[in-house]
Amino acid sequence: MASRVFFSTFIPSHGYGRCSHYSNAHLPFRPHSFLAFSCKRRPSNLRSTPFDVNYQPSVDESDIIREVSHSRRHQAKKIPCRSTPFDVRYQPSDDESAIIREEVTDMVSDSHQDAESIAGADTNAVTSNSNSLNLSVETKSLIESASGGDQLLSIQLENLIGMIRNTEKNVLLLNDAHVRALEDLDKILIEKEALQGQINDLEMRMAEAEARIKGVAKEKIHEFLENQVDKLKNEMSENDEGSECDKRNLDVEYPIPHAAGSISPIIELDLVRKENMSLKGDIQTLRVQLTNIKEMDERILLLEKERSSLEAALKQLAQEDVTELSTVKNEFNVLQEKVENLQELLHKETKQASQAFIVLQQNHWLQKKIDRLEASLEEANSNKSSLECPPEFIELLQQKVELLEEHIQKSDEKIQSHVQMYQDSVNEFQSAIDILKEESKKRAQDEPVEDLPWEFWSRLLLSSDAWLLEKKISSDDAKLLRDMAWKRDARIRDACFACKDKGEHEALTTFLKLVSSRTRPKLHVVHIAAEMAPAAKVGGLGDVVSGLSKALQKKGHLVEIVLPKYDCMQYDHISDLKALDVVVESYFDGQLFRNKVWVGTIEGLPVYLVEPLHPAKFFWRGQFYGEHDDFKRFSFFSRAALELLLQASKKPDIIHCHDWQTAFIAPLYWDVYARKGLNSARICFTCHNFEYQGTAPASELGSCGLDVNQLNKHDRMQDDAAHDRVNPVKGAIVFSNIVTTVSPTYAKEVRTAEGGHGLHSTIHSHSKKFVGILNGIDTDAWDPSTDIFLRFHYTADALRGKAKNKDAIRKLLKLSEDPTRPLVGCITRLVPQKGVHLIRHAMYRTVELGGQFLLLGSSPEPHIQRDFEGIANHFKNNPHVRLILKYDEALSHSIYAASDMFIIPSIFEPCGLTQMIAMRYGSVPIVRKTGGLNDSVFDIDDDTIPLQFRNGFTFLNPDEQGVNSALERAFNHYMKNIESWQQLVQRNMKIDFSWDSSAAQYEELYEKSIPKAKVAASHA
Repeated sequence: MASRVFFSTFIPSHGYGRCSHYSNAHLPFRPHSFLAFSCKRRPSNLRSTPFDVNYQPSVDESDIIREVSHSRRHQAKKIPCRSTPFDVRYQPSDDESAIIREEVTDMVSDSHQDAESIAGADTNAVTSNSNSLNLSVETKSLIESASGGDQLLSIQLENLIGMIRNTEKNVLLLNDAHVRALEDLDKILIEKEALQGQINDLEMRMAEAEARIKGVAKEKIHEFLENQVDKLKNEMSENDEGSECDKRNLDVEYPIPHAAGSISPIIELDLVRKENMSLKGDIQTLRVQLTNIKEMDERILLLEKERSSLEAALKQLAQEDVTELSTVKNEFNVLQEKVENLQELLHKETKQASQAFIVLQQNHWLQKKIDRLEASLEEANSNKSSLECPPEFIELLQQKVELLEEHIQKSDEKIQSHVQMYQDSVNEFQSAIDILKEESKKRAQDEPVEDLPWEFWSRLLLSSDAWLLEKKISSDDAKLLRDMAWKRDARIRDACFACKDKGEHEALTTFLKLVSSRTRPKLHVVHIAAEMAPAAKVGGLGDVVSGLSKALQKKGHLVEIVLPKYDCMQYDHISDLKALDVVVESYFDGQLFRNKVWVGTIEGLPVYLVEPLHPAKFFWRGQFYGEHDDFKRFSFFSRAALELLLQASKKPDIIHCHDWQTAFIAPLYWDVYARKGLNSARICFTCHNFEYQGTAPASELGSCGLDVNQLNKHDRMQDDAAHDRVNPVKGAIVFSNIVTTVSPTYAKEVRTAEGGHGLHSTIHSHSKKFVGILNGIDTDAWDPSTDIFLRFHYTADALRGKAKNKDAIRKLLKLSEDPTRPLVGCITRLVPQKGVHLIRHAMYRTVELGGQFLLLGSSPEPHIQRDFEGIANHFKNNPHVRLILKYDEALSHSIYAASDMFIIPSIFEPCGLTQMIAMRYGSVPIVRKTGGLNDSVFDIDDDTIPLQFRNGFTFLNPDEQGVNSALERAFNHYMKNIESWQQLVQRNMKIDFSWDSSAAQYEELYEKSIPKAKVAASHA
């Protein structure tokens, strides 16, 4: 508190009110010598002249002070405040000297008052500091001499000013020391609190340890006494002479032994304490060793990572060296020829340059001669008045000058022509070099590779034929690959070396890229759909639209998407969204309705959003599907989408529509819009699930402008189950040029009465244009090495992050952290198609086998949702099962990354993306052999499948026995073949499930149908 009073009293005194030229801006920084004083508050001899805080002026000094004060009041108005810097040579006037004396006296008085306040706050502090703050004898003598006259004051003025400035510096330094001391005090208090918390924690631990020691001691004493009682009882039973009183004493539960017997428990207790102390020491030693082991493990892992990276780099370098060796040999021979040609050209150009240089020197000599002549001519003209030259001489000189000028002009022209020739030669030389470089590249590519055996090219030929026979590539691609292999093209050789250590899928992709850029024209494709991930996603349809569109865009095609503008879309995934200043009118229910058109980009793709301005507010319902008028909503949208294409004068090659919601596109296009001029396209229809067909009363079809009488027929849109209803999916199959579904196996299944859901006969009638193409996944969005939803990233070659994700989700969901238990994941919609009864059984069986089960999903059917809510409540406190009955995008990524196995027991599955995503994240799939699951998962124990393609566990029958068999085999493999399981996980993560291969198949279908469309358009 004393320090606070001290600095609060000194702060106002350093400004000195009327003397602005003693500003703080001119003060230096605090010198290092004051650091100890500011931190420790101990006495220190300051640099300024010391003064005494207890100083009392004498009677004469008091008279002088009073006189100066009186004079100051009369002169205050006459003396202005100085703003100029202080000059040491300045000599003050009498009045100014009086003011200065008053300033000094006020400073001394203020110092005295401050010292008194300090003494009142802390007497000891004043006593300790008084020696260091005494006013010097020189100061007193100066004040006394000041009362004698103004002449002496002017002589000592410089010393007084120095004292004032030193005093001001000391005050600032002391104030700074006070602030730093307070900051140090706050830090010490914080550290004290932290230490106190640690002490409390240690005391609690000591108390707990003492309590445990006491408990152990009591147990030991109790055990010892019981043993003693048993011994005494045995001895008394053998001794028949024991008295009845002794027997009663033996019946006591805890007798206390006497004499020497009572020493044993104490000894035993001491032994227990010593044993505990030794155990504590052992535990501490073990902890230290465990820490060292952990550090050593981390070092080993770092070294292992470095080793693997070095090996990969070495392999890559070796591979690059092999691929570039033959190219370098060819280029060396070509470059030798180029060097010879270039040397000849350079020799010629050097000769031309030397000739130009000689001419340039001649011109320079002539120019000097002209300059001399001109100088002489000027001198002659200047002397013309004094010299009498004959006119003939003057004319002769003029003629010579004109001749020289003509000669110089010709020389300049000749030099310019030589320079221009030289520049042209340089340009020609550079262009020749460029041409030689291009020819060298072409020659290196076109010339056959001679340094590889014919066996290599034969294998390439056989591989291209095998891919064609297996229907993995088209006949055109196979022909191009065969030609390149037969010509020993360097590009196919380079592609082959690049795919040397890759799988077949990656090799196919590389070879298809090699031929695609040379053969295929670019297409204009328009997708019209009800979903698109991630802005409007309900199921797999949204993923397919965005994934296929991005893959086609990467191949160089123009791809556009038309969607409804839902009110429940995730607009944060739409970039550059804006409304167009145009209104598109479309026909519906006998009149024209306006539609507002919005544009934006989703995942880098151009998107058109149609917002109907209809009184029913078709897409302002808060959900995508499930409304009573869904048939009207999506038939309106289909007509508005085609109207948008017509009014925008678009001429797409392909219009691709998806599922029953946009199946109206096919009949509307051919019956209405082809006649209006929108006739450049072929229609491709993809049905993602034949269970959902969108049937409705036939009368509702007329709302969008279609002729009900013409279309409600057996061979068109009439539903096979009810003749008074129309089936949009059937109409799309009939009217589309291309019909696809999402996997080859599902394409076979829907041809049956059970799988086709009533459309099997229609599919059979149009089987020539019907094909199944397995979907892919968006490998950019589903990538464990970059996934934004994962806490720990990992790759196939560095799986440590997967184990960390598993531990993280266990902590999040409060599951047991037993590392030996495998985690089985399941992410699905809980509908009968997904085998909900088998999912329920798999939960219980997983726990019985010693695993953990994690389910994420919900059901649109209330009774199924209630059933699983009851199961979730049953397992609420179970440490091995968790059910999250909703959809959570971020949590789904975490489950894929954390799970060891992934179960998909679907009754039927058109394609399925979850098994592909699971394998991408290192989770081994357990699936039923149906639809796309059968096309993407191959049983690890199936000897008919090549070993490199086996990637999971499958079962055929949709019953509990089939689930049990697959689960048991998976658990047995996980528990007993750890190394083999690790290899399986790594192999699965390297499988290429991207859209590249699927997009290539769609591309081929599009191209085959385009010539027919062009012929039809020309006839129209």
